[in-house]
Amino acid sequence: MILFAHSFFLAQDAKQREKMKPYAPLSTLLAAALVRRAGREVVLFDATFEAGPQAFIVALERLRPSGVVLMEDNFNFLTKMCTAVRRESALAMVRAARARGCRVAVNGPDAADHPELYLEAGAQVVVLGEGEEAVAETVACWERGEDPDAVAGLVLLGEDGRTQRTAPRRAMQNLDRLPPPAWDLVDVAAYRTAWTRAHGRFSWNIATSRGCPYACNWCAKPTFGRRYTVRSPGDVVREMARLKAEIAPDHLWFTDDILGLDVDWICDFADGVVAAGAAIPFSMQSRVNLMTERAVAALAAAGAREVWLGVETGSQKILDAMDKAATIEAARTATRVLKAHGVKACWFIQLGYPGETWEDLLATRDLIRQEGPQEVGVSVAYPLPGTTFHDRVAAQLGGQRNWKDTGDLAMLFQGTYDSAFYRKVRDVLHREVDTGRWDDAAWTVLEAQAVLHRSPAPSTLAVEA
Repeated sequence: MILFAHSFFLAQDAKQREKMKPYAPLSTLLAAALVRRAGREVVLFDATFEAGPQAFIVALERLRPSGVVLMEDNFNFLTKMCTAVRRESALAMVRAARARGCRVAVNGPDAADHPELYLEAGAQVVVLGEGEEAVAETVACWERGEDPDAVAGLVLLGEDGRTQRTAPRRAMQNLDRLPPPAWDLVDVAAYRTAWTRAHGRFSWNIATSRGCPYACNWCAKPTFGRRYTVRSPGDVVREMARLKAEIAPDHLWFTDDILGLDVDWICDFADGVVAAGAAIPFSMQSRVNLMTERAVAALAAAGAREVWLGVETGSQKILDAMDKAATIEAARTATRVLKAHGVKACWFIQLGYPGETWEDLLATRDLIRQEGPQEVGVSVAYPLPGTTFHDRVAAQLGGQRNWKDTGDLAMLFQGTYDSAFYRKVRDVLHREVDTGRWDDAAWTVLEAQAVLHRSPAPSTLAVEA
């Protein structure tokens, strides 16, 4: 028996508990389905609604699996962030499994960035990249009593105690050949109850593609890389039809970094959804330059109700420093096109990027006021390993290199202002969007406080970039 698991415990993240928008671990379920298709027995420890790693130990004692695959959900943006508490949970789970004689494989962004931590905790292999096929091959080696050192895409601990990598693995090109996620392993009722109690509707997750070809210098791509591999429209439509019949969600969240890079794909997808009667209202992510009239019309016909755009800032100077390959004018146009088709335009905003000034913050405020996104998600620049941004600020990073939890909003490098100030800016921006009322008095207070919260040596990398 192979026990699949992940390390996101909702109980350990106050912000996510308050939001109460839990999704089943999609990567975990895909890998489990692939291993099961090869004829092996699989079970799932879904950490989402458990209290902490002690519950995993109980599951180990009850199930006594021969192997454990700690497969994080690579489609969930919370996984990429890897908070300190999540890492602690993951390492505790690895130690517990190893202490009970289980062979252990780990896959996820944090393990890819820091494989030595997981190998030292007791994992035999760290699986790099998207993981499903490498996990399946590793499990097959375990079943045959072989070491998986011939499996491509792994990090192992050598006899000398140093990490060693097997041959690189080529990314999957035909995503249609993956089996459907193993939804039957999940307590669907628990997710339905959590969602309906908090929001009056039940949302489920789905992915159509892997990767993003754009080169925003703060965006980490440890799992899928700078590629864009997409399922066929027909395969996605079939999954939506199955979801409608088997899970019956009221809403879908498309986890893709970008849903529909190509407008022809979007149109074929929309036509297929309509023809199959598979439409389910959905939310998605995209870019401002992709929200053309034709694309938005097709998305709306397919069921799009909400599109999240990485607008980031109201300052073109900061956008250019981010290598965003986007313009403020494109953000305006995309927002207006979405609204014209009855689709909510929601923005991701990023505060604190190096070189951002008070005037840049005001430009962000003014852009939000002028275009009126229906919702905003506000964060601060987060230096993730493997990014150009991280390399530029590495010398400024101290002992804390990860947020404790997703509500931390801590500045991990020397931005223009400190963490407390950006939290205040976030709160004012949220309040203005949520109420639809401008709070000039709050901004006057913020301007007066800005001097007190200014960092002693703020980075000016945006100007230099």
